[in-house]
Amino acid sequence: MPIDPSVAVGADLGSTTFSWTASDVQLYHLGVSVGISPLDAADLQYQNDVSPKVLPTFATVAATFHMVEPPKVSFPGVEIDLAKIVHGGQQITLHRPLPAAATATTSTKIVEVQDKGSAAVIVQESTTVDESGQPLWSARSSIFAKGEGGFGGERGASDKVEYPDRDPDHVIETKTLPQQALLYRLCGDRNPLHSDPEFAKGAGFPAPILHGLCTYGTVCGAVVNTVLGGDVTAVADYGVKFAGVVFPGETLRTRVWDEGDRLLITASVADRDDAPALGNVVLTKR
Repeated sequence: MPIDPSVAVGADLGSTTFSWTASDVQLYHLGVSVGISPLDAADLQYQNDVSPKVLPTFATVAATFHMVEPPKVSFPGVEIDLAKIVHGGQQITLHRPLPAAATATTSTKIVEVQDKGSAAVIVQESTTVDESGQPLWSARSSIFAKGEGGFGGERGASDKVEYPDRDPDHVIETKTLPQQALLYRLCGDRNPLHSDPEFAKGAGFPAPILHGLCTYGTVCGAVVNTVLGGDVTAVADYGVKFAGVVFPGETLRTRVWDEGDRLLITASVADRDDAPALGNVVLTKR
């Protein structure tokens, strides 16, 4: 059986110690279309060679930045073909602004295995601390496994975001590059779903798709720069559900409702009649 909840839930996935540099941060920013205007002084702060501003979503790649092998979905009680997997959701909580270079340790465990009938959702939680043991960030992520449900588990609670019944306060359009997925994969996610046309077709897509975490970072960067005045330290928490696919080269349309201490956000694909890309997006301000 590919999924055994009695083994998976609560499983300790261990700890990983890793380091990153300002160059890693710079490359990540280019991968999510942040800091790409060569004549804009504010934008170029993301590309400073010594102490670049660090977009909070860098936390999602910091531990895997230098990986060159495709990921495996092989955990205690979980063994799933990579072609069946897409990212379901991602949340990060920043305990303090991310440094431009550091060594840190992340500890991860499986906290839920949800049975959606035709699919399964595996939820992981992690904590990351610096060399002195002080917390840097916490994260919660889920992977959606097609065809792996029906094992009799719990469906999981609904956490649907209720959006205001009014026009958004901000609408932001961000053009992705045709080579965006090839650039972003240099940040450590070598899943061939994003680079190999034949693999993508075998997984049910007409072409390689953009990484969900690339969309996640791109939207965060657009909101930080447009709504928060470029203040990366203003983000306390940022969570999303991945609602649909984005193909490299498409334009993301981000709608933002300012609710005071938090921003409610959606992201869609402008090129395909606003097909959903991200939903249930909440950015909590510091």
